[in-house]
Amino acid sequence: MSTAQINDFIPAEGTITMFSTEWCSYCKRLKLMLDKTGVGYTEVDIESVDGTEELVKSLNGGDAVVPTVVFPDGTSATNPSLRDVQDRLAA
Repeated sequence: MSTAQINDFIPAEGTITMFSTEWCSYCKRLKLMLDKTGVGYTEVDIESVDGTEELVKSLNGGDAVVPTVVFPDGTSATNPSLRDVQDRLAA
């Protein structure tokens, strides 16, 4: 299994990459809010994309916490609120 790198998932300006799982209620809630407010995102299911669970663990102190979001500047946030996402994209 290959280890994914954060640089492989840097999103376009004004959008985010969201690592998630199908069953994650926090992921579903964030996706709903992003959809309602028009924030663009690419969703990556860590249970089906090789190496991404390990990447998420590396960003979260060894824990596979989702949603983990990657911003265009290469930084990440764990379980951010919609406001956090909007503020980071506006900065």
